[in-house]
Amino acid sequence: MSIAAPELSPAGLRRVLAVLCVTEVTSWGVLYYAFPVLAPSIAADTGWSVGETTAAFSLGLVVSALLGIPAGRLLDRRGPRVLMATCSALAVPAVAGIALAGSLPLFFAAWVLAGVAMAGTLYPPAFAALTRWWGSRRVTALTTLTLLAGLSSTVFAPLTATLLGHLGWRDTYLVLAVVLGVITIPAHLLGLRGPWPAAEPSPATGTPDSIVRSRPFVLLVVAVGLGAFTAFAVVVNQVPLLIDRGLSTTAAAWALGLGGIGQVLGRLGYGRLAAIAPRPRAVLVLGVMALTTAGLGLLPGPVGLLVAVAMLTGAARGVFTLLQATAVSDRWGTEHYGRLGGILSAPAMVATAVAPWAGAVLAGALGGYPALFLLLAAVAVVAALLAAGTGVEHRGS
Repeated sequence: MSIAAPELSPAGLRRVLAVLCVTEVTSWGVLYYAFPVLAPSIAADTGWSVGETTAAFSLGLVVSALLGIPAGRLLDRRGPRVLMATCSALAVPAVAGIALAGSLPLFFAAWVLAGVAMAGTLYPPAFAALTRWWGSRRVTALTTLTLLAGLSSTVFAPLTATLLGHLGWRDTYLVLAVVLGVITIPAHLLGLRGPWPAAEPSPATGTPDSIVRSRPFVLLVVAVGLGAFTAFAVVVNQVPLLIDRGLSTTAAAWALGLGGIGQVLGRLGYGRLAAIAPRPRAVLVLGVMALTTAGLGLLPGPVGLLVAVAMLTGAARGVFTLLQATAVSDRWGTEHYGRLGGILSAPAMVATAVAPWAGAVLAGALGGYPALFLLLAAVAVVAALLAAGTGVEHRGS
């Protein structure tokens, strides 16, 4: 007869949440948000084009997406401590390799290694850890994590820019590698201690393999992938759209920043949305994303209205992150959350990687950013329609 592992105490749960908030801010800041700040300097210094350096960065994200699936299986069995600490340790030489790369192939290789590290340090493993440890209170923990981790760009973009002004891009990445290692390795090793609790029994019937092949899961994967593509393409292309609408670069940047505030407000309200059943909640969130994106594509002004719609778009984007984090557990429980969550996240991460490039290409092909945003709104509509088919049958129903 097996004995269930004891649960973490309330203090232990708070410790885990605090650790993951700090390490997610740091990991996202160094492995993701530093690159957009440094990319122009990398290109100017090395002679590699911005497109080539961005391709290396995108390749790292794709690698992260693909490795997230086996990482999820490991999380289900062993918990997050060893995986996240190991990948944090691996991230240090990866970032150092980016800094020291003397050729474009070495730069690509370093980003591949960074992608391996990202698979075990960014949101998916953190979501899996909080979902299992916090159990029925996971929405509170996930909301807190995404609220604080949302400050990653606020902290690391200006920090990276300041370091760049004094050190150059290579030494900036070396300093960031040290920061990453000093903060995240001991935090994961010491802060994620504790018994890995037994998973909640799955409310839905079926084995993991049958769930992955089921119609609701396939539709959910596609819907989340399309939603992620829309969300990130909107973020990257919003400033040039608003400039086309007559806003100054400064005003357009402020609108994007206020969209970040909207993102925070949206996440704060997710607890109330969680009372809605998973399928209509997904349709609602993706539908609002479609409406706000279409609004940006259709409205010529005035400035105040455009900024208000930008904030609503940010709110929809913020809620979408939590929708993705809870989509598996709401339908199939936490028993196989790591594995199923890794499969769900993989296409979304690939969409995140290609959205900046694809958005710019599509804007050129369609004749401008307003047409691009209308296309993105249509993509979100398709995602909402697919989400309508993601209901599952529960035991006893």
